[in-house]
Parts: sequence; structure tokens; C-alpha cells
Amino acid sequence: MKILVVSDIHGSLLHAQKAIEAFETHQADMMLMLGDFLYHGPRNPLPPQYDPMAVSQLLNRYADRILAVRGNCDSEVDQMILDFEIMAPYTMILNGSRRLFATHGHLYDLQQKPAQIRPGDAYLFGHIHLPLATVENGIYVLNPGSISLPKQNNPHTYGLLDQQGFTILTEDHQVFNHIDFD
Repeated sequence: MKILVVSDIHGSLLHAQKAIEAFETHQADMMLMLGDFLYHGPRNPLPPQYDPMAVSQLLNRYADRILAVRGNCDSEVDQMILDFEIMAPYTMILNGSRRLFATHGHLYDLQQKPAQIRPGDAYLFGHIHLPLATVENGIYVLNPGSISLPKQNNPHTYGLLDQQGFTILTEDHQVFNHIDFD
């Protein structure tokens, strides 16, 4: 199974469209969305083409192929216009024999990874707007970066996950980083 991993759209129609383009380009089976869908948050600038309603309408067309978790900028009001569940703080996915713990990253961070994660599993998160693919204490630590509001001069990025590994790609589909699973 091929899973497109996106985080931190923050209401940018332009970058929601880039995420859908990536989904179609890679012919992914599912989209794993790691929170912060519609609202830009009080500390972030308005992203390009800020249009939360249009973002919700675009994503709703793919609702049957989206797995999502709640970000710190998401609320019950956002859930009212989305046709897929966004209120869970985390989800667990089985990728072959590897467990994937997916969260936004504001409740469960690198120091507070849940006890059920064991070496060989993966911890996927967003929130920090920085792409990351590394191994810590035998656990794969993966962040697709932000598709709309990257930080520290990083490009706009998303992730592609399959049983072989995790690839971080730029919005123009160029490989930014990759890690193979053992």
C-alpha cells in the first residue's frame, strides 16, 4: 500500500491542490493527514490562497481515502464542514508487520512517544513544519514537513510511505530525503 502523508495545510487552497496533485501523481492508495487542515493559527502568517471552505470542499472529494488526526489548530467547528474524521489525537496503522503511530505532534512529541511503540515501528507526526526521516532508539521518526508553511528555509514538502520506506518530496515531486525500513 502506498500512503501519501501530508501535514499542516493551514487553509491554503494552493497547497491543498498540490497535495491532491501529489496523491494523483503517485497513485497513492490513501492519504494520511497529520492535522492543521483549515485554520492558519495565531502564530502563523496567512498562507497563499487562504480559503478554508474551498480546502474543505476539495478534501471532502477524497474523504473515503483519508485517514486523519487532529492538529492543535483544528476544532469541532472544522469537523462540521469536513466529511472525514479529524478529531482523533492519534491513529495506529499496520504497514506489513510494522506499526505506524500517527499524530500531529502537539500532544505526543519526541520525548512522549506512546509506550506501545516498539523498535522497528514508526512515529509519524507534523506540527513542527520541518521534514524529518531518522531512527531514534530503533524507532523510525518521520515528519513530512509542511506542505504550506515550511520553517527554517525548508521547501514545501509531503511524504510518501510504503512498506520499503518513507520518502519526503518537495511540492514539485523531487526527492528531498528518504529512509529505508530494515
